[in-house]
Formats: sequence, C-alpha cells, structure tokens
Amino acid sequence: MIKDILQNLKTSSTLKINEISKDLENQGKKIFKFGFGQSPFPIPDDVEASLKKNSFQNKYLPMQGLLELRESIAKFESKKKNNIYKSQNIIIGPGSKELMFLLQLLFDGEILLPAPSWVSYKPQAIIGRNKFHFIDTNRDNNWFPSPNSIEKIVSQNKNKKYLLFLNSPNNPCGLNCENLEELSSVIKKYNLTVLSDEIYSNLTFENNYQSISEFCPDQTIISNGLSKWCGAGGWRLGYFVIPNKLSNLINSLKVLASETFTSVSSPIQYAAITAFENDHNLYLKKSRNILKTLGNYMFENLRSNNVLISKPQGGFYIMPEFLNKKFISAEKLCEDILDNTGVASLPGSDFGFNSHKMIVRLSFTDFDGKDFMNNISENTNIDDKLLNKYAPKVVEGTKRLKAWVES
Repeated sequence: MIKDILQNLKTSSTLKINEISKDLENQGKKIFKFGFGQSPFPIPDDVEASLKKNSFQNKYLPMQGLLELRESIAKFESKKKNNIYKSQNIIIGPGSKELMFLLQLLFDGEILLPAPSWVSYKPQAIIGRNKFHFIDTNRDNNWFPSPNSIEKIVSQNKNKKYLLFLNSPNNPCGLNCENLEELSSVIKKYNLTVLSDEIYSNLTFENNYQSISEFCPDQTIISNGLSKWCGAGGWRLGYFVIPNKLSNLINSLKVLASETFTSVSSPIQYAAITAFENDHNLYLKKSRNILKTLGNYMFENLRSNNVLISKPQGGFYIMPEFLNKKFISAEKLCEDILDNTGVASLPGSDFGFNSHKMIVRLSFTDFDGKDFMNNISENTNIDDKLLNKYAPKVVEGTKRLKAWVES
C-alpha cells in the first residue's frame, strides 16, 4: 500500500524531538529543550499589526506570490547582495522547506550534501528519487566542503547535472562558510547549480554575512524566509530568489505550486511586505546580541579536553563532540543525556555524520525571547547575571550537561 521508496523514511528528527520534549514536560519532568531549533523571539509588532490589518484578505493570490511582496523581497535581497533582482526572480512558498522539496522533485540530476547538512535535505532527495552524495568536511574548514572534495565527486561524470546545497550560517554547527570564493571556482568550472540556504543569514553574529551568490550569481538559487530572523516559523512563508539564467525553474515551480499548495495564505503574504520594507535593525541587533552571548556561554562552559567544540558564528546552534563518552551510536548518546540531565538534543547522525561519532546538535533557544528582548537596550552588555535572569533554562541545562561530561 505504501511505496517502497517511502517505507524507510521516518518523521523529521527535529519535529520528533520537539514532540518528545513536550510529552516529557506534560509528564511533569524538567526538560531543557535544546533539540528543536525555533526562534524564541516575538514577531515584530509592526509585522503582527499588519497581519491583523490584512486578516480580511481572502482571495487566492498568484501562484508565484503577491506581486507587491515579490517586489519588496527583490529590493531586500538586492540591497544585501551585489546583484539586482526583480519581482520575476522571486517565488513565494509555504516555507522554504516546501520550495526545496519541489526543487528536488523537478531537478534532473544528483544532489551534493556537505556533511553535516540539515535533516530534511536527504529525505527530500530520496522522495524526489535523486541520487545524493555526502561530501566530507572537517572542523578546520568550519564543516564546509573544500573545492577538491566537490571535484572528487563531480569529475567522475562531467555530463551529469549537480545541485549543491550550502547552508550558512549552518544548521547544525552554527558556523559560516568562509571559503566561498574558492568554492565558486569549482562551481563555475563544472557549471553546478547551488541552493544557498540563507535562512539564518540575518542572524550572523557579526552582521557580516556573505553569500555564494556574490561569487557565482548566475548559478545560485537563494532560499530564505520569515521563520528564523522574524520569529514567524508558524506563519510558513519562505521564498526562492532564482537568477535569470535559471528562469526555467520558476516556470516549473509554478506548475508544481499550482498542483500542490496553490498559493501561500493571503493575509500572511500581505503582512510579510511590512517585514521586508520596514526597518527592523533594532530588533535584529537585540536578537543577535542575545544569541551571540548565549552561544558564547555554552561554548566557554562546555569546551574542555573531553569536548571538541567551535564557537558559533550565527543562528542558534552549537555542535559539541564528546571524546570521553563511548556509546554504540550518537543516538544512544543523546538518549543517555536526556535520561541523566533532562537536556534534549539531536545526534550528529541525523545530519549526515557517521553514527559512531559522538557529535550532537544543541539549540540555545529555550527561553522567553520577548521578555529578554524587552529588558535590554541596543547596546546592552549581556553578562552572566542577565543570562541567569532571562535565559535560566539555557544556563541550567548547560551546567547539567557540563556535569554529565565530567562524570
């Protein structure tokens, strides 16, 4: 009754750990929700007000998305990038995840996934019946691929088409890709198509984000949305920016949209215009300040001779490797952490690592972002006292995890 290709697929691990955490909390257990990556911050007031104002909008919108919204996103992305985009380059979807899925359905080629990669890239490749290749990476290169590691795969069959996924700042490691110019050389040499997943780009801690699209604009599809920087994950609004040379993809995506989601919720599309046109610099500065401080706190408290760990550069994840803990798999490691500390986490094997590597992903978002944001100013120096007051579960969960490492 179920197609063979789907029988071995499991529920997305990020969504599953969120439900497990909630179930344990409902049982009265104290759980530190470091497993699910959801923005802790409120939607900006003006964006929320715009949704209320547009709640009456009840007409189907164009498959590609509301023209006014596409124009505002084109201006937003053009300002961020060394390029000029127009409304015709933009397509709106119910979250960038759905657009990535449709892209994998229509792409006629093979998928290149740096390890680690976000949990849904691989399952979507399987559903799309695309052959995928995990590309080896290392800590010294911020867990991003080298040109040689890519060339090693694509040079074996130069006649095939390849789609390379690059996610920076990265989920799960929280680091930025710093060898973009080098990567662009092999991308151009083999005419690769790149999906640049930039969902965390506005949360780059030093606000110095660079996109691969700045080095190979004609071959890069930019993916972004409202879920991470705008605290609107539940709104499900994402978009692709597709360069003119890949315009045939827009037409195919519109066909798939017409047969799947039709169009994104009308009130949300109208409200999203406010998100992209109004000034949210203060909101973002506070968000980055809080997240950077929490990431640094976890880094300083967990790093040791027994833990390999890199300081996060963006987003809200950190990825330790435990050298003094031996389990049959990283999944069993995470189960032991949950049982003994109450800290929910995800194994590195969910992101493409070998299951024997004792790597986990931790999210530092288990706090009331609205309360924290309302009690600091733009330039507040956030110290441990403020962290204890406004992010107590992140602090206590980190301490419990540190004690577990040392036990």
